[in-house]
Amino acid sequence: MPIEGGCQCGVVRYSIEGEAEHNALCHCADCRASSGAPAVAWLAVKEPQFALLSGEPKTYHGKNGAERSFCPECGTGVFYRNAGMLPGIVDVQAATLDDAAAYPPSAQIQCAERLPWMADLASLPEFERYPGM
Repeated sequence: MPIEGGCQCGVVRYSIEGEAEHNALCHCADCRASSGAPAVAWLAVKEPQFALLSGEPKTYHGKNGAERSFCPECGTGVFYRNAGMLPGIVDVQAATLDDAAAYPPSAQIQCAERLPWMADLASLPEFERYPGM
């Protein structure tokens, strides 16, 4: 059964066939800068497993061959390619999967660049919703 996902507004949709190579939470500065988040979860699949179902993503060509593709309407980052570093791999932003909860990360990568406060998130107070609401 294919895994599907897409951007926030639904313009860009994709499908993945088969098992992922890995699912990792990346702490690198480039992922932080492109997402505005302290880390990004990636589901790595082989190029033939990935199919764009709808939409035409815009691609930002970054450093060292990085290609970050996102929805031109809502701005959601959707997938990443880097032929030099990850030949034949499409890294899909795991949070854009229709059932993102079904694919938890199995590793953390680029921890040398991790924000120091990300290492101890479990010690922070938790709230089911925004406090006081």
